[in-house]
Amino acid sequence: MQVKGSFQLMKSLNRTVILNKIRTDGPISRADIAKETKLTPPTVSSIVKELLETELVIESAQGQSKGGRKPTMLVINAKNFYIIGLDVGPTQLKSVLTDLNGTIIQESRSEIIKPSTNEKLLELMKRAIVNLMDVDKEKIIGIGVGMHGVVDVANGVSLFAPNLQLRDIPIQQTLEEAFGITVRVENDARALVLGELWFGNGSGSENIVAVNLGRGIGAGIIINGELFHGDGSTAGEIGHMTIDIRGAKCSCGNYGCLQTLASGPAIAENAAREIAIGKESLLRDRVGSHLDKIDGKMIYEAALEGDPLSKEVLKEAGIYLGIGLTNLIHTINPTKIIIGGGVSKAGDFLLNSVKETIQSRAITSSAKQTTVLLSKFGEQATALGAISLILSELFSRTETS
Repeated sequence: MQVKGSFQLMKSLNRTVILNKIRTDGPISRADIAKETKLTPPTVSSIVKELLETELVIESAQGQSKGGRKPTMLVINAKNFYIIGLDVGPTQLKSVLTDLNGTIIQESRSEIIKPSTNEKLLELMKRAIVNLMDVDKEKIIGIGVGMHGVVDVANGVSLFAPNLQLRDIPIQQTLEEAFGITVRVENDARALVLGELWFGNGSGSENIVAVNLGRGIGAGIIINGELFHGDGSTAGEIGHMTIDIRGAKCSCGNYGCLQTLASGPAIAENAAREIAIGKESLLRDRVGSHLDKIDGKMIYEAALEGDPLSKEVLKEAGIYLGIGLTNLIHTINPTKIIIGGGVSKAGDFLLNSVKETIQSRAITSSAKQTTVLLSKFGEQATALGAISLILSELFSRTETS
């Protein structure tokens, strides 16, 4: 069985309609599929026969009889097929192997050594994939890649990875040529929100935003159940929303961006600046005079121990993030905002001030009540989102013919 060919077969000629029906409603009979999709019984039988041959769909126990012979029920063979997901961040490459339910079977991470090149990064990605292929390769449906920065989704090219200062990385072409497996590439924040829609706290919502809060700040936006890219695929770059026109210079060249106030490096710089002017903190005991060694994890740990300065800088970052999210609420009006990424591990130290800021600044009572919560996947959120890039295409809804 050629996996890439099988992937194309599965998602062509409206087979996705039947696949999605089996995924959402299985175990389900052929007769009920025909009735609920309005496809003819012979069409359903023919397509199901082909899907059974791919082994993605299998027959399970027989259902209840409605008079006559008991029907044979169909289910997705989720545990017998795999997807690889990569989260290519500014400093690390995180990779996971999952089944079709998103259950993680194996995972790994690698440091991205700077300065990097397109070739070095692609080689690192290939090594990460090889290390996860301790399964039947023909059972791997696809490889999803969540890539920080600006992505040409149609061609699977990283147009600009700002934190690595790399441009025009042909990710899809390189990985498909290397492995003969379908590859899909998306911006990391959009992968994150898709993963939340499929597996996480966004399930059941049609309008959600997921914020990837780490070294940078990006947002993935789902509107009416669909990923929103914008005209030039830059929708969701909320880290470059101006919050303070007299603020610090951002890596993008502008001043006072949200990223300069609430990202991981911004929080660390704020703490170091306060200590440098004489503020007391447990952080001083841990780094001495090397204030550049302070990072977000250290600040969170100190906050847990009751350090007032650490709690204050996290609260302040939450206020700025809350201002940015209030702007987003007034623009998009989502049902939920989900916060993921490394800085989200600060939990309530950050989240409480985010919620308080939205409560005080949103213009309507419903806007004030916008649900804001943390991703339940932690550091794996974007890699699982990359998994959903493959699932969302494989099980996409199409019109029946």
